[in-house]
Amino acid sequence: MEKHHYNVDITWREDRKGMMCSPELAEGNSHPDNCIEVATPPEFPKGMPNIWSPEHLYTASVSSCLMTTFLAIAENSKLEFSGFSCKSKGILERVDGKYLMTEVILEPTVTIKE
Repeated sequence: MEKHHYNVDITWREDRKGMMCSPELAEGNSHPDNCIEVATPPEFPKGMPNIWSPEHLYTASVSSCLMTTFLAIAENSKLEFSGFSCKSKGILERVDGKYLMTEVILEPTVTIKE
């Protein structure tokens, strides 16, 4: 398989908050905003509530990877389904004095047609 590149640009705005954008997501997109506001989560000093954090994005990445992998396998297997959803929870812990995402718990639900 050839290499694929995924570009993300981030710009600090104020306090512990920035704007993250991807130039290739803007191409041909009818929605003009290809950016996500990101910030330190509220559990940390000067963290901000109600804004996507790196920890949320990490957890979302694992969850969306599961979904897209399921969709490809279901298509290749000719599995007829009518729904997919997944609750996910990322666990951040301090291990040996360092913060680590130690676990992502995925709870997928698949609805099979028959």
